[in-house]
Amino acid sequence: MTERRTTDRIPTDQWVTFSKRGVAETVHLKGEIDLANANDIGRAIVARTTLADAVLIDLTAVSFLDSAGVRLLDLIVGELDERGKPIRLVVGERGAARMTLQLCAFRNDLFAIDLDHAAEELGP
Repeated sequence: MTERRTTDRIPTDQWVTFSKRGVAETVHLKGEIDLANANDIGRAIVARTTLADAVLIDLTAVSFLDSAGVRLLDLIVGELDERGKPIRLVVGERGAARMTLQLCAFRNDLFAIDLDHAAEELGP
């Protein structure tokens, strides 16, 4: 059995996929986002969104979000804000991600109910 080194990256496509929606690079997260995978997911998101004009992060399929996931979102939002890039977090009307972010007093001005409304807010 091959031992995984701590510097090895794990494949992230089971938790994160990407698409384009209007002007926005869209990040679709699913499953559990936690300490075990947040760094790898973060690297994948940064690599894909660095040159984006705007970013949508769809969290509606996230079943669990721990503090590492919240920290990841905070870092991504902060970086995009610094570059003047608009971002929306699609959290639905209820669900694990929305509840966790609300409990952490995350910026609710970034929340959107669905992808269509979020994309409209960001432009054509």
